[in-house]
Amino acid sequence: MRSAYRAQDGFRVVAEGEDWMVVEKPAGLLTHPTRPDGVPTLWDGLRGLLAYELANKGQISIITRLDRETSGLVLLAFTRERARMFGLAMQSGKIAKEYFAIVKGCPEWKRTVIDAPLIRQGEIRESPIWLKRCVDARGARAVTEAEVMRRVMWEGRHIALVRARPQTGRTHQIRVHLAHAGYPLLGDKIYAEREGAYLEFIETGWTPSLAAELLLPRHALHACALEFDDGQRRHRVESMLPEDLGKFFREEQGVNRGE
Repeated sequence: MRSAYRAQDGFRVVAEGEDWMVVEKPAGLLTHPTRPDGVPTLWDGLRGLLAYELANKGQISIITRLDRETSGLVLLAFTRERARMFGLAMQSGKIAKEYFAIVKGCPEWKRTVIDAPLIRQGEIRESPIWLKRCVDARGARAVTEAEVMRRVMWEGRHIALVRARPQTGRTHQIRVHLAHAGYPLLGDKIYAEREGAYLEFIETGWTPSLAAELLLPRHALHACALEFDDGQRRHRVESMLPEDLGKFFREEQGVNRGE
């Protein structure tokens, strides 16, 4: 079974069916090649693992894509029919996704719904960061359910573990919504409280001053659960916090679970 597969410093197979698979991608691994520089990607690893399927006229379709810095679960399809089925399910909201996010601050709410439209910032005002999204009434509808799982003090700062359930699929949705609510993700250079953090990182790379400000060299977002139907039954696949995020929630930190 492919579920026994472990790639050194790469992805891990966590669930599979006849024509689909769920893998766990680490932070820092690109999903697709962006330039011909030989940097390892999830796509390259999948082509090696699934060489037999590809040789027999199969395909690899990545259904739930993750940014380079986001870790966690990715759903794949191996046939055109399965890819179409999953694609339609995504469009109709029948594939449920959940994320762990670690945020700065201590939300007063236990559960909340953030219903705020999103648009690329450069479309409505001058923006030094082309990718950056923002909340604006002219944007596309975006809805995120958020629940505080734990609250801790880390080196004198309040931080919280939030489980986020996006009801729509906008670019950077969870990151923008939580920052808009006043709780930006740890390590998020684009949506940090200081916009210049991303520009500074592009110019200088990771520095001690950025580490002191952001706490993590990548944004603290992990795709922790997927629910989907393969035509035979409903599946739920889960993933625990990776080591770099879990370190904030050791018992000795005096966790308040926020219940």
